[in-house]
Amino acid sequence: MTDLPNILWLVSEDCPPRLGAYGDPLARTPHLDRLAAEGVTWDAACSTSPVCAPSRFAILTGRHAESLPPAENMRADAHLPAGTVTYPQMMRDAGYYCTNNEKTDYNCDVDPAAIWDACGTDAHWKNRPQGAPFLAVFNSMLTHESCVFRPQEGQVRPGDVTLPPHLPDTPGMRQSLARYYNRIAQVDAALGARLREMEEAGLAEDTIVLYHSDHASPLPRSKRFCYDDGVRVPLIVRVPERWRHLLPSAPGSHVGDPVSLVDILPTLAAIVGTPPPGGIHGQPFLGAGAAPRACAFSGRGRMDERHDLTRTARGRRYRYIRNYAPHRPWGQHYAFAWLGAHYQDYEAAHLAGELEPAQGRFWGPKPAEELYDMEADPDAVNDLAGDRGHADTLRRMRGALDGHMLATRDLGLVPEGSGASAEAADWPEARLKDLMDLAALAIRRDPEAAPDLVKALGSDCAARRYWAAQGLLILAIDGASLPADIEAALEAETDPVVRIALAEAWGHAGEAEAAVRWLTGAAGASGNKIHTLLAIEALTSLPLMPQVTQSLASRLAVDPDEYVRGAAAYLERRLDGTYTPDMALFRFDLLGPGFPHILPEDPPAVE
Repeated sequence: MTDLPNILWLVSEDCPPRLGAYGDPLARTPHLDRLAAEGVTWDAACSTSPVCAPSRFAILTGRHAESLPPAENMRADAHLPAGTVTYPQMMRDAGYYCTNNEKTDYNCDVDPAAIWDACGTDAHWKNRPQGAPFLAVFNSMLTHESCVFRPQEGQVRPGDVTLPPHLPDTPGMRQSLARYYNRIAQVDAALGARLREMEEAGLAEDTIVLYHSDHASPLPRSKRFCYDDGVRVPLIVRVPERWRHLLPSAPGSHVGDPVSLVDILPTLAAIVGTPPPGGIHGQPFLGAGAAPRACAFSGRGRMDERHDLTRTARGRRYRYIRNYAPHRPWGQHYAFAWLGAHYQDYEAAHLAGELEPAQGRFWGPKPAEELYDMEADPDAVNDLAGDRGHADTLRRMRGALDGHMLATRDLGLVPEGSGASAEAADWPEARLKDLMDLAALAIRRDPEAAPDLVKALGSDCAARRYWAAQGLLILAIDGASLPADIEAALEAETDPVVRIALAEAWGHAGEAEAAVRWLTGAAGASGNKIHTLLAIEALTSLPLMPQVTQSLASRLAVDPDEYVRGAAAYLERRLDGTYTPDMALFRFDLLGPGFPHILPEDPPAVE
């Protein structure tokens, strides 16, 4: 027994709250249900990102990833500034033996060996010095997205599942959801074994147990997307009697107030009684300093090969979403995700014209803002953003998100790959607010804003010029005429990211062939992964011209970078007319040895 509690930290990959503890009748999760019955369950817990690496950055640092670009983008490598404190460092300073078994994926240049006492498949609390309290993290890959790509045994059959109304009822969709239920049962058994191991060692009365997922499920409009389906996660905490005062309510209860995974670091500080590091964005949800959140905030930048900037605020009842790329459909092709039969079936039904309106929205352009009543509409089907009866709620949630973006210095509006990235860290708040205002104007789709957008093209700030170009691009896609000097602006522009946006706008404004030729040249000569991805994305949205782009697409389809390969392979198959949704474009044979998205090994049998 120590004066400080041990902390057993259990994490399941890509796992939504499809547990018995959350009222799911199909779930077979006895171990996690028992944990919930003996602890406290949060019903509106949210990850900061709908994909693993940016989410894990926020957990590690207590900071939203978009405050330190490019950490908000998938498979980025942000530089962690000197003096940034991570939670294992904080806990080791408090006297804890800290282990991580096995996943890191922090999206930054932190050295795991430097922050953990032990990190890897052999890392375990059993190896701690005698008398030392431990913090031991165990990550399970059993529910990773890739688990639904392969057949498996389980009690839940495709005919047993109920699909949400925004997804079509297809064999592949049912198959994937049934497989996911069965993997959740298997992860429950694996985490139950970790609990039993700790209890059999006689440590149950000295150990706080924390369980959550890094984000939610891989079904369409889930992983990679900022709905509850993508960012709402299970969060359960069991606290022994000695530290029961830390809980916000009695064991067995549910908490409806939102909470964020960025809150875990300050919560750990509250548990051990150490001051949290300065500059963090979270707040504790345990201990004397815990207070209800009004909103939990999440967002996304580039997910795999596709850019689709989004921000969202989740209150106890409402979710507000702001789409900074309303001209792009939700259903952009992701080579890895399309290995799942659920995405293949979904796109096939779309192409065949078989979808209901609520299901077909995924394949079209977005509104700038969305608002959902999650109590009345838990599947987020009825968008209330244009409902006069919810105008006050919309204004309140919009203001909450604006305030959060300023408070956390959200630099996600500075485009990835832009020359403005280096200087943005030192911007005063007024300059960031100015950029937010311009981006809000750009996504409004108001033709009368065109003169102001053209004027902003003359700014000395590349980020402002980018949002001016984005606004003009959105107007051009909507059919609005653009100023005649857009070509001159393209030729005068020096920032590659702004040039790509202007070239796409130029193409949609009536100069498609010239724009395709320009973008093809830019993609082929770039040498920069992000610029190449942006150029391919723009080419994919313009009229297809095989005679211009086919050779480039074929060459890039075997590029060393996995994301360039995926985007180029999709464009290549579209150009030659052979694309079908069930075509596997993700190249496992070209992956390097360190690639993290391996298909999981067969899981142990459920006990």
